[in-house]
Amino acid sequence: MAAQRQVRPDKYTEFVSGGLGRDVAKRLGLPQPAILRRYTPGAPLVLGPILVVGHTEGSDAVADVLLSWGQDVRRHAAPKEKLGAIVLVLDGLAHPDRLSAPLREVGGALRDLHRNGRVVSISRRAQPEDAPEAAAARNAVDGIVRSLAKELRAGATANGVVLSNGTSAAAPSALSALRFFLSARSAFVDGQFLTASSAGSPATPDWENPLAGRVAVVTGSARGIGASIARTLARDGAKVVAVDVPAAGDRLAAVANEIHGTALQLDITATEAGARILDHAAQRHGRLDIVVHNAGITRDKLLANMDAARWDSVIAVNIAAQLRMNQAFLASSHFADSPRIVSVSSTSGIAGNRGQTNYAASKAGVIGMVRSTAPLLEDRGGTVNAVAPGFIETAMTAKIPFATREVARRLNSLRQAGAPEDVAEAIAYFASEASAGVTANILRVCGQNLVGQ
Repeated sequence: MAAQRQVRPDKYTEFVSGGLGRDVAKRLGLPQPAILRRYTPGAPLVLGPILVVGHTEGSDAVADVLLSWGQDVRRHAAPKEKLGAIVLVLDGLAHPDRLSAPLREVGGALRDLHRNGRVVSISRRAQPEDAPEAAAARNAVDGIVRSLAKELRAGATANGVVLSNGTSAAAPSALSALRFFLSARSAFVDGQFLTASSAGSPATPDWENPLAGRVAVVTGSARGIGASIARTLARDGAKVVAVDVPAAGDRLAAVANEIHGTALQLDITATEAGARILDHAAQRHGRLDIVVHNAGITRDKLLANMDAARWDSVIAVNIAAQLRMNQAFLASSHFADSPRIVSVSSTSGIAGNRGQTNYAASKAGVIGMVRSTAPLLEDRGGTVNAVAPGFIETAMTAKIPFATREVARRLNSLRQAGAPEDVAEAIAYFASEASAGVTANILRVCGQNLVGQ
């Protein structure tokens, strides 16, 4: 198993995190990002008691489950008691005028939230058949959580679990999403929602070794985010097939050796790429359980100056290859035991980015592919989701001019860039058995961009 890698904060974040640097930043009104608490196996779920706010059967059930996880649970805040997290259960919400009391209770407890604390809502998705007041109330939670995420400081985050029709607050899928948001695995996930259904409810999960016995393939895994994904899946117990182009063979072999996996040199745009991955996995492990589509390229240019080579190569690698490989996987009996597909999209595919019409098209295409593929996996108990990274510290972003890089780092609620490990943790959650019933989600790992969603 690969050793746990320590994520180092950028130099500015390190400087303002204590002593003179903190005082200087405060006096000058400069951003004061906190050093984020990231996941370490065996570490506590949260750093203090969890306050559960709500007066429904669902809130009682959630409190009971948190107790069964060994957490210190409060149903009412004690004055000046530091809290590790606040869980706001609104599963019975039917009118906007019912929001005031629980939200004021949450507001009164926010000053006692620990550094790197968590606020997680549990609410219901608005349905077309809902009465207007119920739909208004349920949709209001979206605005509340996203706004609160922009108010929190010191590395704290706010996220939400959305219950699909007929799903209880204590459904295994809802609880797994809650646990992900409470944990340090979600350090750079802020202002986001996961939708949980009651379908495919898992058995009692192994939270410490969630991928034990599973076989995973990760494309583009020779370096950067892909290498981090491979390491994280291996840490969580998976046997990993690391895939990358032949030109990256030496780096690919090094990653595969580090995690005690196998390397497969492959151009994923080749017609037979899916079949070759299946053959490799079947010969080495007898099956394939998890596919992570991480490989991607950029060929940026303003559309007025875009040529066919730049456009076609990005589409071929970033989306067409995934579609072709998925067809092969879905047709195979080796990919049939509660399989997982996780694709790496991008915030560019959601909000767009200047000079990236080709890249944004491919990453928005990934989102469409994920949503339409979800029903195709239902019969075999599988799920498909996407992770959309924002500004992540990689070798590529390190080449951005200093001033531009510094601005990009601070334009989110957490006032810093993410790490490849942050993307990997979200993918590992989607790859786990605990995430059964969590499908067709697009989870942004971006620290919550300050502009737009």
